[in-house]
Amino acid sequence: MTGLAAELADPLRLTALQLLAAEGPHTLSQLAEALAVSASRLGNHLGRLRTAGLVSVERAGRHAVYRVDRPQLPPVLDALAGFAHAEAVRPGARAANAVDIAHTCYDHLAGRLGVAVLRFLVERGALLPPDGATSELAFGADSSALAGLGLRLEELDTGRRKPATACLDRSHRVPHLGGALGAAVLSSFVRQGLVEPRPGSRELAVTDAGMRRLPALVPGFRPS
Repeated sequence: MTGLAAELADPLRLTALQLLAAEGPHTLSQLAEALAVSASRLGNHLGRLRTAGLVSVERAGRHAVYRVDRPQLPPVLDALAGFAHAEAVRPGARAANAVDIAHTCYDHLAGRLGVAVLRFLVERGALLPPDGATSELAFGADSSALAGLGLRLEELDTGRRKPATACLDRSHRVPHLGGALGAAVLSSFVRQGLVEPRPGSRELAVTDAGMRRLPALVPGFRPS
């Protein structure tokens, strides 16, 4: 247990593990790009994680593919990140800036609002939590929570993309909702006038209507 704590105490190793647990296997180059560090520096940290038995590596052609090697690890990482997130949003905590509260990641919600949406859908049984095997999220048995967000699962237009994915939120180090469902949630919130895109920016402004309605629609979300 002491050895595990030592590995998780390093921010880069912790974030690498969180990324693998949320989004599934990555090559060394993919991880380095996502974490904005050099491959050589990251390689040393991944070596420590391999020695500790926290990640495994497989060869895929010329590439080394890393994955979480302990099925018990994703829940531990989620609990740690959930505690840190709860501390950040508790009453009296440092006020968050607008971008931290809500912004876009590609075409879906990120920031505090995006994290809260995924947590809500998992807690209500609409989605199963990330398992570290892939970025794709499986749908749960109860899709009723989607109706409250203005969505109907049978109307979800996936095209060639994955229906729902976990995407590590770099600000909060917990996953937010991506994929076709993540894009649909953002479109629904914009259509309902709950958030507004800022031209030329990834920031999403929570409107007055959003301030009133979002905490009830997405329990656990605090707009300030």
